[in-house]
Amino acid sequence: MAGLASMVLPLPMRMGSLDVFIESTRGRIRHGDAKLVLIDDLLADFYVADDDDPPILPMKAVMPGAANVPTGDALEIPSHDPERLVILQYTSGSTSEPKGVMIPDRVLSANIDAVAEAAELTVADVMVSWLPLYHDMGLVGFLALPMTKGVQLVQAAPQDFLAHPGNWMQWLSDYGATATAGPNFSWVLATRALKRMKDLDLSPLTVALSGAEPVDPNAVEAFVAEASRFGFTPGGVFPAFGMAEVAIGGTFPPRGRGLRTDTVDRIVLETQRVAKPVEVNDPDELGLTARRLPLLGKALPGLEMRVVDPDTYEEVPERHVGELLLRGTSVTPGYYKRPDATAALFRDGWLCTGDLAYLLDGELVLCGRIKDVIIVGGRNVFPEDIERAVGPLDGVRAGNVIAFGMEGYKGKESVVIVAEVRVSDTSGGLDEIRDRIHHRTLEVCGLPPRDVMLVTPGTLPKTSSGKLQRAKCRDEYLNEELALVV
Repeated sequence: MAGLASMVLPLPMRMGSLDVFIESTRGRIRHGDAKLVLIDDLLADFYVADDDDPPILPMKAVMPGAANVPTGDALEIPSHDPERLVILQYTSGSTSEPKGVMIPDRVLSANIDAVAEAAELTVADVMVSWLPLYHDMGLVGFLALPMTKGVQLVQAAPQDFLAHPGNWMQWLSDYGATATAGPNFSWVLATRALKRMKDLDLSPLTVALSGAEPVDPNAVEAFVAEASRFGFTPGGVFPAFGMAEVAIGGTFPPRGRGLRTDTVDRIVLETQRVAKPVEVNDPDELGLTARRLPLLGKALPGLEMRVVDPDTYEEVPERHVGELLLRGTSVTPGYYKRPDATAALFRDGWLCTGDLAYLLDGELVLCGRIKDVIIVGGRNVFPEDIERAVGPLDGVRAGNVIAFGMEGYKGKESVVIVAEVRVSDTSGGLDEIRDRIHHRTLEVCGLPPRDVMLVTPGTLPKTSSGKLQRAKCRDEYLNEELALVV
């Protein structure tokens, strides 16, 4: 397989969506011009080849000892070509127009070197990961990096974490892990698991990276509170920013610093796009009048970042919110066979991330995605704020709430909330849960929601990496396809 480009495809997220999974998988295989598909025996029955598909073989057919598999003595190292495509990383999106991020050798090498330098990784480190290899954080950050840098790696299966999140904490303890990573929701699950665990040693863990989705300071601090019982120190928290378009790593904080946040006036941020610092001592008031945002560090070696006005592309001062742009050695040349999307990705040599952010002392602070912002009464409301405020309410499944905007009366945008719910002894009935969501949304964005839709657990649309899909949820709402609780 030396010299080949890899394209790791996701597993089906839910058994009820197998048709969508097969359609998406086939679309990526064909769009990526795959010459060979290797599939695990456990998944072989899910994917039946069409006449136009490339050859499909079981994974074991290329493993050592299989028939017609040459020994390592037959290895021929291909000539060095920095532009050779090594990874085709598909981003979550529509099946009709998949976007494959091209990662050539020079981009992968540059980002691996930059990540290792910024995180101060050495051969003495022990990395533990359950991250799926079809996601860039798993494939690049926790497979390609330790393989090329000689760092010890303990690799577990994602399903073994999802079935029992406490397994992750046990692995960290058993193997003396110094570095691990996961999206925000995984740290929430780990925190719950730690409440029931004992006899762990998390003291070696000095890089507990949170990335791939917005970092919630409250979730981070809750994890620290539980993990500190087992020797974990707050300095091990490592909130970072990355994206497939730079292989994986974009900005890192200093190792050992821990979480730092910036508390800003919510109304000023939403109406003037300025991060005005405020001091709020009342936790209940904090969620309504202010936003507490994590500092995500500085650009990795070889990368530059700037924040610009999304309309004029003129650079804005520190604490002014605009679109984050990146430039440097780790940036992708574009999307495979998608010249339209590639052209839209760049402006004057800078990669347009689509993220709203501001800079503080040269560090990145993210506010949200441009496409997800809800404009309500002249305010740029970030859906994450509503989702996080609604999530802790009794009866609502935390981390399983989606807020999106809808055009309403006279063209004014309104808010729709879709929440997975589970009625309990303390939650009251569906009407009580809906009423709590209504009032909390009103408190956060100043206007009552147009609709509050309560759906059954496990039905909100998510990407293969577990991110909420707001646009798809909006489509399901408009098409009356939500799995409503009755």
